[in-house]
Amino acid sequence: MIGFIGRLTTSSQGYVGVLGKTAAIIAVALCALTGCSDPEPESPGSKAVTSLMTAEQYRNSLGYIFGPGVDLQVEFAPVARTEGLLANSASVAGVSSAQLQGIQSVASSVASQVVDATHRNYLVPCQPASLESSDDDCAAEFLAKVGRLLFRRALTDDEVAMYVDLAGAATEQLEDFYAGLEIALEGMLISPEGLFVVERVEPDPDNPGQLRLDGYSLASRLSFFLWNAGPDDELLSAAESGELHSREGAERAVERMLASPRLTAGMRAFFDDMFAFDEVKTLVKDSTIYPQFTRVTAEDAREQTLRTATDHLLTNDGDYRDLFTTRSTVMSPALALIYGVAAQPGWAPHEFPADSPRAGLLTQVSFLSLNAHPGRSSVTLRGQALRERFLCQIVPEPPPGIDFSVVSNPDSHYPTQRERVRAHLETPSCAGCHRITDPIGLSLEQFDGAGGYRLTENGATIDASGGLDGFEFDGAIGLGEALRENPELPRCLVQRVYSYGTGGQPGVESRAVLDYFNQEFAAQGYRLRDLLRRVALSKAFSRVQEDPSEGGGSDYQDENQIASAQPAGEL
Repeated sequence: MIGFIGRLTTSSQGYVGVLGKTAAIIAVALCALTGCSDPEPESPGSKAVTSLMTAEQYRNSLGYIFGPGVDLQVEFAPVARTEGLLANSASVAGVSSAQLQGIQSVASSVASQVVDATHRNYLVPCQPASLESSDDDCAAEFLAKVGRLLFRRALTDDEVAMYVDLAGAATEQLEDFYAGLEIALEGMLISPEGLFVVERVEPDPDNPGQLRLDGYSLASRLSFFLWNAGPDDELLSAAESGELHSREGAERAVERMLASPRLTAGMRAFFDDMFAFDEVKTLVKDSTIYPQFTRVTAEDAREQTLRTATDHLLTNDGDYRDLFTTRSTVMSPALALIYGVAAQPGWAPHEFPADSPRAGLLTQVSFLSLNAHPGRSSVTLRGQALRERFLCQIVPEPPPGIDFSVVSNPDSHYPTQRERVRAHLETPSCAGCHRITDPIGLSLEQFDGAGGYRLTENGATIDASGGLDGFEFDGAIGLGEALRENPELPRCLVQRVYSYGTGGQPGVESRAVLDYFNQEFAAQGYRLRDLLRRVALSKAFSRVQEDPSEGGGSDYQDENQIASAQPAGEL
């Protein structure tokens, strides 16, 4: 596809104009002929997974169950990023003994708060006959209700009886009903049934020989996908009644979730993962070079991009591609120092003027500072990040034994990054990869390692010309426009959304359904809500592969995902 795009036209303006107009004409024609509602192709579905909840999912779930009055300080050990998403690694994550101790500490704190004198009157739906003695009926009423939400399914009679017995035994020993209830609740909070999301399958009565997620598992998959939390009472009720497995019932549930304010939290979590913002926690800059870049700056940079994305895509129902050209964002006092604009108290809407060198996510401090070194910018890191995060392409690792001294030494006799990275392009073992990253990064060189704007480097004027897949342009504005019209941009988002929702990288057998999602995404104007709806209501989302492969060797990948090693425009 990269080579094909390169043959369409010879200038970025022609590329943007011709491809954009052609795509629009094709989309209108397809809608006229099909009503934009082609049937979903057959798919074996995804794999049923068992995944450890993230700390944020645990917090969100407990926040819904117990309300905002309970203090939730939860941190889980990080997991590795797989195929662009941390969510893809959660299904293989375990719990170490040290991590379990941390979880138990959180569970103990939460359980203690729930039953204390401040919270018990509205969190425990009954009062015991005696404060010093056990009350099985009251304990059962509370534990069955809370357990259903914590375990994301109704508890069996035996499970309720077990936790009631635990509460009763502790009450008799401590001579305190609420202390006994606290012990039982803490046990629920650290139970594997609550910490791990276990997807269970059942035969699909409408499709003999095929499997589907059972009602509770489908409710959990939907809720973690859209809300980044366990299902609420209404969604669990739809699962219990079988409503979720009817088309009408599923549509009602998904529409309610898409209309909920909780969707914003869910999509913040998705983009936080896709943009690799977990790295913000360890982001540091050389304070002697960038004294204005602080820990607050790093956190605000993350927040700025997440607010920009959710405001544009959810509040304004905007075209996903416009995230890379929009001049609308928000600004905080800490970020105003880096951007060189007037500061206002708190977060305030901000519009970069038409003559500003900034437009789109690639010119925000989050992307620029994360993909740079502590004391300088990085042409290669920025180009690699764009290809891997936004185009779902793979940039090979550098070969061993490479001499980086010329590139990493800002005091060398090469005054600018363009001249320093040219050494890589002159080295045969390096040139292939650097031709697909460096022309992108060079167009962002007017932004330093902290994301501040500059026109010179070491006294030399910066040449910000660059290229993407055979199309040349000048500066970050041109890069954003070229990226917006690159067909791999929305295609990558579709793949990321599907992977995030189903908990794993799609296999080659998912090619047809991903193409279907991509076509529908384009037909609906690249609106995020429409994509989420289409994925959540698809057969591929609820259907489960009968014989899932074990090796992970069938991950979906085609020529569009391998970054071409052919020259991407002359430097």
